[in-house]
Amino acid sequence: MNVPVTSFSEDQAEAFDRLAEAFRSAGVDIEESMTTPRTEGQQGVMAVIGKAGSGKTMLLARLAEALSDAGVDTISGDYDGRRRKDRRTVAILAPTNKAASVLRTRGVPAATIHRILYTPLYDPEYERIAEWLVGNADRPEVEGLTDAALDRAFAFYQQAKSVPGALAAAGLKGSDFILGWKRREDPLDIGFVDEASMLDKRQFEDLKEIFPTLVLFGDPAQLAPVNQSGSMVFEDLPAPRKLTLSRVHRQDLDNPILDLAHALADETLTFEGFERMIEDASTADDRVVVASRVEAGMMARSPVLVWRNATRIRLIHAFRRAYDAPEDSLLPGEPLICDGIELPLKHRKKRLDLEARGLIKGAQVIYLGAGRKPGFSRLHVIGAPDPQVSAASIVKIELPDEEEPFIPFAANMGAAFLHGAAVTIHKAQGSQWPEVQVFAPDLYAASRAGRTEAGLPLWKRLAYVAITRAETRLHWVTRYRLGKPAEPLTTSDLEAPAALLTLTAEDTTE
Repeated sequence: MNVPVTSFSEDQAEAFDRLAEAFRSAGVDIEESMTTPRTEGQQGVMAVIGKAGSGKTMLLARLAEALSDAGVDTISGDYDGRRRKDRRTVAILAPTNKAASVLRTRGVPAATIHRILYTPLYDPEYERIAEWLVGNADRPEVEGLTDAALDRAFAFYQQAKSVPGALAAAGLKGSDFILGWKRREDPLDIGFVDEASMLDKRQFEDLKEIFPTLVLFGDPAQLAPVNQSGSMVFEDLPAPRKLTLSRVHRQDLDNPILDLAHALADETLTFEGFERMIEDASTADDRVVVASRVEAGMMARSPVLVWRNATRIRLIHAFRRAYDAPEDSLLPGEPLICDGIELPLKHRKKRLDLEARGLIKGAQVIYLGAGRKPGFSRLHVIGAPDPQVSAASIVKIELPDEEEPFIPFAANMGAAFLHGAAVTIHKAQGSQWPEVQVFAPDLYAASRAGRTEAGLPLWKRLAYVAITRAETRLHWVTRYRLGKPAEPLTTSDLEAPAALLTLTAEDTTE
């Protein structure tokens, strides 16, 4: 076996062995690092569940490495390659761009669920280049492209493993080589889904159609999708198909944020008792901060997390006032949240073009400035592999105590956005930021309301999700006050990469 199981805990090693056994029916033997004939007609869903710090991501990464060593092709979502009878495939998925980017920063080649459900249609001439890049064909000769351009494409692919990025490095626009998008028809072999607590039942059914072997990695202590009565899709699986990781790993033991998260499992813990634990942690470790106000500067890149929509809207307006943002326009650097694509059914292809660029509902976006055409915006999509895009935009800024939002500008149709300086804890699931501000008065209100979800006090689920969004530092904000920013908004931290995919919404929605 190529995977060093000695670094596994006992529960991880057991899960690894159980999954290895399941993969054999998909035609993959990761213990012998080889592929075998696929057994048709078998379908199985398994779940690896555990709380924060239990090693789910570590196990996922080791499994992905073992599959790669066995000769399994990882499907990235930007190019599949031509199907071969003996080919075995795996796709590593996450529900959001941000969750996928967290995996990619850990060396795991992840894509969003949407990028696997829908595949790009390549122009046959440029598909020859793609086949060469992925190792399925000889170097082609393509009219209009020099040897130097092909060399640039090859060098880019060796570094980034992105076919669209490589073609962009050769000087091509996305509209040159991608003709459109279609729903995937051919099944793949194995699918991993991280942050599976966010899956709704429709997505789950879609994924089961594509993957005969599907493995869900989820945290049962998080919040279930809205409209699912507090349940997660993996909860209904039979017990033998649920693999539980209970051990918190050594590298996480000295983490006060995880200590606080796991303390919420104590049935006797009250909200007041939890706040005392946070205060004690803040005096012993600077990774936990008790703050008397929200810091506006931090909200520009990591939203403050709240429970109530009314709180979210008030904090957004406080943020905009702190930066002297005009009422009728946005400042470059303001954060937005994609609220969906507002296009009629006849423009389904245009919708897929936008979603394939990362503008899926819930995507975090930074406004860079006005586009070349009225109603268009230049945007940076956080966590997307090719983050910079120009899109027809409908920006809605909600107002306190009013049903209708204020719309500073809007195209006739396109991507809709809400302001992103503050988000609800539900919307924050699947995302992580280096530093996170949690608005404690909202969690106190949830505790006073006495609500429960799936048998647990709602405030505890909210607190668990909110504090585990912080990678390195948690700010527990105790009062409704806002600290003014020390510097103006900027976009200098969002410089475009050297080779941008130039397929834009301006090419596809006009």
